[in-house]
Amino acid sequence: MRRFARTLATAALAVAVVGGVAGWASGDNLQAVTGPPPGTAAWRAEKTASGRSLPDPASASPHDVARFFAGLDDAGRRELVRRHPLVVGNLDGAPVGLRYEANRLAVLASGEARYASLAAPGRQVLAFDPRGRGQVVEVFGDLGRAAHVSVIVPGSDSDATTYDAKRAPNTGPAGMARSLRAAAGEDTAVVAWTGYTTPVGVGLDAASGRLAEAGADRLARFTAGLDAVGAPDPVLFCHSYGSVVAGLAAGRTDAGDIVVFGSPGMRADTVADLHTRARVWAARGPSDWIGDVPNVRFAGIGHGADPTSADFGARRVPAADVHGHTGYLAPGTQSLAAFAAIAKGEVR
Repeated sequence: MRRFARTLATAALAVAVVGGVAGWASGDNLQAVTGPPPGTAAWRAEKTASGRSLPDPASASPHDVARFFAGLDDAGRRELVRRHPLVVGNLDGAPVGLRYEANRLAVLASGEARYASLAAPGRQVLAFDPRGRGQVVEVFGDLGRAAHVSVIVPGSDSDATTYDAKRAPNTGPAGMARSLRAAAGEDTAVVAWTGYTTPVGVGLDAASGRLAEAGADRLARFTAGLDAVGAPDPVLFCHSYGSVVAGLAAGRTDAGDIVVFGSPGMRADTVADLHTRARVWAARGPSDWIGDVPNVRFAGIGHGADPTSADFGARRVPAADVHGHTGYLAPGTQSLAAFAAIAKGEVR
């Protein structure tokens, strides 16, 4: 009974801390965007000029999608882009360049000023979904020729309008991606993957795994899509709540390394519980407020063991000079140098 009381008190503390750290606001009970993209019904009703059915976005695997597009000529591919930009742009396994063009058209067709910058020349948008707060996936570098691929999996407050918003340099999904690519070099492509519904602020959505579970499904499919187009096995760099997503997806990705930083937990007690062949790394800076969040899991609240603890079993990334919760990719930090080495496969 005494042990149960201590657990309940700790869980209550976790909710209080997660709900009140730094006085952040929260938006709870968000509806996760799941399922195939808008326009799927029209896509399903269509056939190719030769009478072939189009791959169902809800059930076809990324490798099935890749094989379908390999069987089309250039004119057939471009006709699908013209008629169904939202579907092609979000179809994991479709040719990368085709998705860039489809998403440029989809952004323009949305007519929304908040998304307009995503259609600017040079942007490589690999996925765009305007539903809800919007989701966007952008590539920095040449994904088709890169020797190494890394994926930034962000935490709370990331969506299609905020992921590249003006903020402190080298923070946010796009800022982190740019910083990592600059440190890792030209033969590395970095993907800013804002491909799931993230929590808003720090509240019950951030303290529970509901949104992470939906995000894990999308992350696993996305990495399968990278494999289907011949990209190298990725390194996942997962910040804050993004590490919860990665923990739930770990056993379903072919990532070579999973790096978590500023993590509240991965919904696992140890690395072995992740059921992954990837090497798992963890970093936490001395002034990161996430260290004040109790590492518990009770009645669906909290994300479990601290990934930086010795008992968890992850490899430690040096982070003694990191400032705050978002400073892990700041130029000159030990953590960024270590991240770049991991991204390039230089650490064995």
